[in-house]
Amino acid sequence: MTMHLRASHRAGGSRRAGSGLRHGESLAGWMFITPMVVILGLFLVIPVGMALWVSFSDWGGRGSPFSSGVEFVGLNNYADVLTGGGLAQQDFGTSLRNNLWYVLLVVPLQTALALGLAAMVNKRVLHGRGFFRTAYYFPSVTSTVAITVLWMFLFSASGSINKVLSWVGINGPNWFNDPDGVLHTVLGWLGISNGPAWMENADFLGVSLWDWISGPSFAMFALILMAVFTTSGTFMLLFIAALQNLSPEVDEAATMDGANAWQKFWKVTLPQLKPTLFTVVTLGIIGCWQVFDQIYTGTQGGPGKTTVTPAYLSYSTAFNNQQWGRGAAISFVLFVIIVVLTIVLRWAFRERPLPRRQRRYYESLVAKKKEAQR
Repeated sequence: MTMHLRASHRAGGSRRAGSGLRHGESLAGWMFITPMVVILGLFLVIPVGMALWVSFSDWGGRGSPFSSGVEFVGLNNYADVLTGGGLAQQDFGTSLRNNLWYVLLVVPLQTALALGLAAMVNKRVLHGRGFFRTAYYFPSVTSTVAITVLWMFLFSASGSINKVLSWVGINGPNWFNDPDGVLHTVLGWLGISNGPAWMENADFLGVSLWDWISGPSFAMFALILMAVFTTSGTFMLLFIAALQNLSPEVDEAATMDGANAWQKFWKVTLPQLKPTLFTVVTLGIIGCWQVFDQIYTGTQGGPGKTTVTPAYLSYSTAFNNQQWGRGAAISFVLFVIIVVLTIVLRWAFRERPLPRRQRRYYESLVAKKKEAQR
């Protein structure tokens, strides 16, 4: 009985000591993260909460948004840009159309280019790999303002791009002054200047369906090329890190099985890059929907509002037109769009069980590799 009490006492003491140790670790952890929590709260959570309140109010930009003179207007600001039927809705629809074409072209191009560059500079037979990695990554660390100014110069009506195009007999467009969409321009060359009546009469967010498929303007197309040029280097580094972490055994087994370079890349390498591919596509989509500095520095939304994006429209509505509630509402609608697209991507890239045929193929490759090593 006495021995049992002593054992219970020692066990109770051990539990109290362990509990005290865990309490001390928890306290130390909170001490370490408290400064960051305070900083995030002061400079992120509180401003976002204030902006959310502004989106539901008629604040005009003067004084405190929480003053007694500021009234709560509910969803009026959101209704103006989504269902109002006026210029505000039309501008928002135009900005979504412009940004949608931007996303549809930039994300696939920058992802494919980044993956191609990574596969190329990751080859061991390539001499000077460090030089090429630095050269491809250099545009990503260059000032966006400087790149935009350079791009405006290159794509001007008398710039270098049109000069090069003239050498092959192409009369280059007036890139930053032509508001026509690229697809509409191509259709015009084929003699199609007007769309079907049902497309011109039907509209979504104040923009006709015919205008939705107009394609990006030449100015937006130039900005698309700039985005691909400046962002592919960053994503290349992500793909290089992923490629260097892949096990060479499966690739060698595929070679022994007679697979060519394309089959090895498509059926062996690419499936293993799925997590990195999800990261690159997600970051690309978020960055494309938040594009602002190129527009602000370069085109200011012109020509004819064909380079206006939701981020730039939110800024111009609030800071230029002093409609702060509507500008905040646009930013939160954009936030919802980004969150929804991220969730959709998460679902699309979710882990799925391998098909039985593909699983047998991988197992056979590994088995042949082990047999060859014996």
